[in-house]
Amino acid sequence: MNTKTREMAIIAVMAALLCVAGPLSIAVGPIPLSLATFVVYLAGAVLGAKRGALAVAVYLLVGMVGVPVFSGFTGGFQKLVGVTGGYLIGYLACAWITGLAVRGDGAEPTPGWKLPAFMVVGTAALYAVGTAWFMLQTKNGLAAALMLCVVPFLAGDAVKIIAASLLARSIRRAVWR
Repeated sequence: MNTKTREMAIIAVMAALLCVAGPLSIAVGPIPLSLATFVVYLAGAVLGAKRGALAVAVYLLVGMVGVPVFSGFTGGFQKLVGVTGGYLIGYLACAWITGLAVRGDGAEPTPGWKLPAFMVVGTAALYAVGTAWFMLQTKNGLAAALMLCVVPFLAGDAVKIIAASLLARSIRRAVWR
């Protein structure tokens, strides 16, 4: 298989994993708890910045055209411009920043501390974009928005970061060999 075809296939598989994980969610106030962020971490960690963000973009486009791949088995453009749309768009930043910690081809190992550190920074970017959009949509102040949209998710995202960091190296080796 030529390199470009292989890259496209791997990006498509990661986008498909996002499409499977995204709808699986639990309502936690206005922002749902979803497995999508775990796959976003893996997308960046396995594919690198450019390809990881591209996998997320494919997922967003699939959802935008109406396929029910967003939380709660929803889809459509209205979801991207709705209250939670900033978090969906923030996935792009999270995957990109996470992917900056690794080479996209899996050729060299990443130091143990680097990947989770970049995932934390990516999560901060995700929270910043999503919370700012939430505040614009709902007219909530920063303190209220943080209590609704960030604080309830910190522990879960920490667990996802740990799990994704531990899995990423093995998955990268398998994907890029």
